[in-house]
Parts: sequence; structure tokens; C-alpha cells
Amino acid sequence: MKDIEKNILLNPEMARNYNEKSFWSKIKMNAGKWSYKILSKVFVLYHVVRDDDTPSWAKTVIYGALGYFILPLDALPDILPFVGYSDDLGALVAAVSIVLSHIKPKHVELSKQSLKMFFKE
Repeated sequence: MKDIEKNILLNPEMARNYNEKSFWSKIKMNAGKWSYKILSKVFVLYHVVRDDDTPSWAKTVIYGALGYFILPLDALPDILPFVGYSDDLGALVAAVSIVLSHIKPKHVELSKQSLKMFFKE
């Protein structure tokens, strides 16, 4: 894991940036700009963190990644073509790899259902 990803995921301040309203607001405003790959990671993590069976340490990691994801300012500004979302994707992929053992088939299925709101089959 790269240093920037460690700083994001292990920083409790990032977890504090997450809130449900900001999450959905950013998703609705920017979904058309993001790839299926990015949003699939976002929604898997979203459904894992909402599961009561997910341990608190895993939720902290996820909230860190999602908190970074919804921040208006980040390491690589999202307006930069091709690279603007690479730091967001890196944080999301790192979070998924850390909490992988807690991702259940139902989370993947719920993620697919969430993706249907933004991507037509």
C-alpha cells in the first residue's frame, strides 16, 4: 500500500469527513464523470459499512476511504483529466483489499443494484 493510501485510511480525521448526505450528494452530482469501476468499489464499501456484522475497525477503514472520496479537495484535484480520480480509486482499492474478508455476496449484489441507478445495462 502506498504512503498516501496509508495516510488516508489510517487517519481518523478522514473517517470523520464521511456523512451520508455528502456521500449521496457527491454521487448524484458526479456519477456521470466516474467509471463503473470506481462506483462499484464505492457501493461495495457503502454496503459493507452499513452491515451490522462488519467489525468497527473495518468500518473505520471504509469511512476513511469514503470520507476521502467525498472531500472536495484531495491530493490530486478531481478536475485533472485522467489522473484526478486516481488517488480516490487508490484509496478505494486499498480499503477493499483491507476489508476483503468482510465483503459478503449480499454486499456485491446490493452494489450491483445501486449501480443500476447510474448505469444502464
